This record gives sequence, structure tokens and C-alpha cells, in this order.
Amino acid sequence: MATSTLNVGIVMDPIADISFKKDTSLALLWAARKRGWNLFYMEQRHLYLANGRAMARMAPLEVHEDPAHWYDLGEFEARALAELDVILMRKDPPVDHEFINATHLLGFAEREGVLVVNPTQALLTCNEKLYAQQFTQCLVPTVVSCDDKVLRAFQAEQGDTIFKPLDGMGGTGIFHIGPDGRNMGAVIEQLTLRGERQIMAQRYIPEILDGDTRILLIDGEPVPYGLARIPSAGEVRGNLAAGGRGVARELTDRDYWLVDQVKASIKAQGLMFVGLDVIGDYITEINVTSPTCVREIDAQKGTDIPGLLMDAIERRLAARNSS
Repeated sequence: MATSTLNVGIVMDPIADISFKKDTSLALLWAARKRGWNLFYMEQRHLYLANGRAMARMAPLEVHEDPAHWYDLGEFEARALAELDVILMRKDPPVDHEFINATHLLGFAEREGVLVVNPTQALLTCNEKLYAQQFTQCLVPTVVSCDDKVLRAFQAEQGDTIFKPLDGMGGTGIFHIGPDGRNMGAVIEQLTLRGERQIMAQRYIPEILDGDTRILLIDGEPVPYGLARIPSAGEVRGNLAAGGRGVARELTDRDYWLVDQVKASIKAQGLMFVGLDVIGDYITEINVTSPTCVREIDAQKGTDIPGLLMDAIERRLAARNSS
């Protein structure tokens, strides 16, 4: 699809610290640059508001497929975000106060016509663990609470239980409590900050041993392969950041059924790039902030997931312009 040259900004974690081998944001930047689009780099700390207008100190960015030299930055300069056509919001969780504040600032740019991927309202309302809870037909038994009695009662009923924070990523803060409840008090105390912070408890899904599958959706449509993240020995976390091994697999009929349950809501929210986490027959999370696993699937299956997202961005801009 032919499109005039676009100005594309990205808000991300420090580019010097990313993993060249695995980083999805880098792959998205490569795909944009291959189309001749101009790239501009920002971190959360570079965003600001001046007299009601969204601004940033941004730097021209060049990216390279070279593990020893994958980027060059130009001089940082204060510019209005409205000078950009697209902003990729790729700051990794936690979704803390600074993430929320940055998202609000990007909302000012949206109101001036910039396409933010994913949309700011969706980023603010679709908590990655809580958003999935509306699709009860896709879930194992789950509670969200900061109350010790509620959490203990749930574990007593379910037996094997997973406890986790609502704002983590990469498998951080995930605990597996067995039927005997050993060490549960300490886990609840730590995760809830002694009853002050809501957490999630889910019935343990033994199929995690076969992998926690990441299914990627582009504009609501699934990539035909998911990445099964298989835990290392002795682990219950399949996350690659926690030592899991990634194996790309064709989606199953059940996977497609799960996608069908959520895709209407995802499209209604305007979400363009989403990752479903599926264990066995169940969705455990819907990732909307900075979905990953693109590089592994592309490498193993010859797909071009970043290209699919760039196509979707072009379609979204074309539809906006025609209307």
C-alpha cells in the first residue's frame, strides 16, 4: 500500500538498553524505516505539556540491523507532538503513575490528530489483567482482592493457586501456592502491601508445563502462529524474561474461538496491537501496552508481523483521511 512519507515517533524504554536479539519495538522501527518513514525517539521523561499543547524533546532516529550498532540518534529538540503522524507508545509496564501521566499527555496529541498506537483511552482503561475478566467464558476461576480472608478462602476452594500483582510484566511477582497453603500468608502480605493493594488470584492451570502461548492480534485479527513460552525446569512462569523457551505454533481451533470472544471488544476500543496470553484453554491476560514475541515468531515461521502492523496503521490513516 503506497503512502506518503510519515513522521513516526516512538515512546519507549532507553534504546541503548534493549535486547537487539529479541526486542519487538526495534522490529517495528525497522519496518517503519523500510517504508521510508521518518523516525523520532522519545522516552517518557521527554514528554511535557506547554500551554495545553503536547510537546516533547525528541531526537531523529536511524535504526540498523546490526547487533553492534543498532541505532543512531540526532540532536534532541523541543517539538510539538502534533508534528508527528503516528506515535508508537511502547513503554514497558509497570503501568504506574508516570506511565498514566505520559498516556494523558499523549491524549493531547491525539486530540490534535496524531494516531497513537495503542489509543490512549484504551491504555488507560484496559488493565492487562483486569480487561480479560469481562470475558468470563474464557477464564479459569479468578478473584481480585486485597483482603486476606477473601484470598485465603479462594485458595482453600481452588487448591493450587497463582497469586500475582495487577501491574507486573515478564513474570515478576508471580507465586504458586499449593493445596497445603504453605507460605501463603507471606505471599499475600508482600503482594497486597499488607492489605493496601489489589492483587489477582487464579486457579493454577497445569497446562502451563506445555507453554503460555502469546497470540498476537493486529487490528483485531490474529497472526496464525502463537509463541508457546515453555517454562524452564522447576518454574511455573513461561515468560521469556523468566527463562522460558519460545516455540512458535499454529493456532488451534480453541485459540481461534478465544480470539472470536474478544475481537469485537478489541476493535471497539481501537486497539491495533494486542497480545493474548493463553494457557491451555483459557485466556489469562490481554496485553495492550507493549506486546512482544514478534521476533521469535517471525524468525521461526517467516512471518512479517511488524509489516502487518504498518499496513494496519496505513489503513487507519487512510480511513481517517477519507472521512
